Amino acid sequence: MAWNEPGGNNQDPWGGNRNNGGPPDLDEALKNFQKKINGIFGGKGGGNNNGGGSGISGSMIVVGLVIVALVYGVFGIYQLDEQKQAVVLRLGKFHSIVGAGLHWNPPLIDEVIEHNVTGERQYVAGGLMLTEDESIVEVPVTIQYNIADIKAFVLNVNSPVVSLEHASDSALRHVVGSTELNQVLSEGRGKIATEMRQRLQEYLESYGTGINIVGVNLQEGKPPAAVKDAFDDVVKAKEDQERLKNQAQSYANGIVPEARGLAQRTIEEANAYRDQVIARAEGESERFNQLLTAYSQAPKVTRERLYIDAIESVMANSSKVLVDVEGGNNMMYLPLDKLTSQAASSSSFSRSASDSVTQDDIRQISDLVIEQLRQDQAGRTRGAR
Repeated sequence: MAWNEPGGNNQDPWGGNRNNGGPPDLDEALKNFQKKINGIFGGKGGGNNNGGGSGISGSMIVVGLVIVALVYGVFGIYQLDEQKQAVVLRLGKFHSIVGAGLHWNPPLIDEVIEHNVTGERQYVAGGLMLTEDESIVEVPVTIQYNIADIKAFVLNVNSPVVSLEHASDSALRHVVGSTELNQVLSEGRGKIATEMRQRLQEYLESYGTGINIVGVNLQEGKPPAAVKDAFDDVVKAKEDQERLKNQAQSYANGIVPEARGLAQRTIEEANAYRDQVIARAEGESERFNQLLTAYSQAPKVTRERLYIDAIESVMANSSKVLVDVEGGNNMMYLPLDKLTSQAASSSSFSRSASDSVTQDDIRQISDLVIEQLRQDQAGRTRGAR
């Protein structure tokens, strides 16, 4: 029967009487609850504690439980910024991955492991290594990386950073060991860095570390201190070789275009000479055809004209004159060069502006000589009669 039904003696579940018809006494209810707790833990439940007994009051227990609950809840609150992610382990097993924001997980039940997944980290590796041509070189390298998969980074490998160090040394020694010394120290460093990054990323993916290689910077290699002087001499010799090669290339760049220009000019001159000879031959042929036409129309006149032109072209550069007197048997020879020199020395008039005899003087002397010869020939003819 219910406690408040007729015949139930108005006895409530907290042990109080409801005869007065009022609400149950909270203090009495707390006392009854305390008695039950003491009975469970072996405490003395007899007697009334209103007189200041040594037991803990029920209100203090409730307040303590509330405080413990509040502290427990506060310790489970945490916040992640934009660069971080966290792996939540519940009772030691993977539960979830949380991102930026305010989160709560029950302490002692969930374990939250957070890491910066966007910020880049660096690792410096290097050491003495053997190249392909069996030379020893010291190659320092800087590796930049970040976390691509936080679950793999936290759970797959016990120490992913140590795995990165070992994989970096292995990849660097493999790449340097397949490269000659000259390439390691000069223009081959970019290729070495690219190949090392690919190989290192393959190693880390096979290990399941969750690390992403952002970049590999291969610094300038250095020879061991014991052979540094000899190495410097080799580098200087290679620099001299490169300088002489550049000078030779510069000289070749200046000579080759000039030779090509000279060859092209010779070709152009040859082509011009060929065109000139062809044009001249065609002109001569055309002139001969025209001369043949004129000769067929007037042979005598044409023949005399050809003779006069031939004599003129032959005697143009001659300083001697042969005179053929009509009716005579002998041909007179006149050395005009000597006659002109004698006339110039005995002439009463001289020109201050010129030391040579003009063509008019030569023609006048020639006419006088020819006229004298004709008179002498005419006199001989009359005497013979």
